[in-house]
Amino acid sequence: MGTRFVETVVIGGGQQGCSVAGALARLGYRALVIERGEIGQAWANERWDSLRVNTPNRTVAFPDWAYDGDDPEGYMPAREVAERLRCYVAAMGIAVREQTSVQMVESPIHDAVHEGARFRVHLDDGETVEARNVVAALGGYSSPRIPEVAAGVDPSVTQMHTRYYRNPESLPSGAVLVVGAGNSGQQIADDLRDAGREVFLAVGGHKTAPRRYRGAQILDWLQLLLPEGNLETASGGRGDSPVLPGVSVLSGKDGGQDLSLPILAAKGVTLVGSVRGASGGVLRLEDNVRAVARAAAHKESELLKAIDAAIEQRGLVVPEADPAPVYDPSLIADYGATLDLVANDITTIIWATGFVPEYGILPAGALDPDGMPVHRRGMGALPGLYYAGLPEAGSVMPLLIAATRNQAERVARHVQMDNTLRHRSPMAIGGLWT
Repeated sequence: MGTRFVETVVIGGGQQGCSVAGALARLGYRALVIERGEIGQAWANERWDSLRVNTPNRTVAFPDWAYDGDDPEGYMPAREVAERLRCYVAAMGIAVREQTSVQMVESPIHDAVHEGARFRVHLDDGETVEARNVVAALGGYSSPRIPEVAAGVDPSVTQMHTRYYRNPESLPSGAVLVVGAGNSGQQIADDLRDAGREVFLAVGGHKTAPRRYRGAQILDWLQLLLPEGNLETASGGRGDSPVLPGVSVLSGKDGGQDLSLPILAAKGVTLVGSVRGASGGVLRLEDNVRAVARAAAHKESELLKAIDAAIEQRGLVVPEADPAPVYDPSLIADYGATLDLVANDITTIIWATGFVPEYGILPAGALDPDGMPVHRRGMGALPGLYYAGLPEAGSVMPLLIAATRNQAERVARHVQMDNTLRHRSPMAIGGLWT
């Protein structure tokens, strides 16, 4: 089997990868997208049935492909994102190799078959592809993370990660424990409770925000004002934890809703502390429900204060802030040091404990000692290596689908600049500004 050459190989056929290929197509460059599953794999096959995107429909847009539906402020089902992405790929003529995994990316290569190649990409079918550029659009949430404590749970209890949860009806009868209070954990707890299931939620650190604030979507404020402070932030790159954080908890359900521990408690979800150990049918907990709830409330307050300050600094004419929602503080109470699964008829545990990024296919020189990409605004440590779908400059906002176009177009410009200068067309460099 021979070695073919492609100017740019994009690893990952989600919205980030396909958007990079689409942005390159607009500039006259063809890329090959390699996807382990199908286009939009995560949206199509790895989310629960009721999930809706938690950013407005108008943000589900790709380069040269704006949202064209009749409900821009609504929240589309996850599977519709995959459908729209497939339509985009077809319309832009993007080449995608589905059901194909990348085994390894080799660089530098000293025996390149094709002039100008900087990478050799090894595929699981034995084929190799040489490329000038590689875009790792693997995102930060690749492999389900289940903590070691799960091994100590009685085998009679059904355990699964959020990636494999689909709907309440698919679970055994009995109560359900959801471990983790980020976006997936709280939304799944809400999904189960609305279906009439008895639900326990083991809390952990998280951030919350109101869906709308002072006349606009909260995410619009974060994108447009870029207020100072530790809001939707996370460090990224050298020396970081391999587990990437999530953004504030929000729900696209029923036209967009706020979601928080007090809201879930009011609906009858039992809040318990963070899981620290397991011995058969008994879990050892940190007795920290109130502390976690207070920390989330404090972070939300700081976020809103920062937005208020940015609005005032710019002299924007916006509505006054609505009064903070009032909730019964008795709903938030510490649970205790243990949770007896048998006594509470808990037959299922759903681990909403996040994902671990997998970048081991990349050359060692591209990664830090923790296996995380070394990058600056998506530019990798090796010439011609780029990333899409990672935190940038301390912000996790680029993880949102709303940021897809900007990231893709920036990567495409870098590829265009390399190509323009390599072919000794300095006069054409002015075109990069348009």
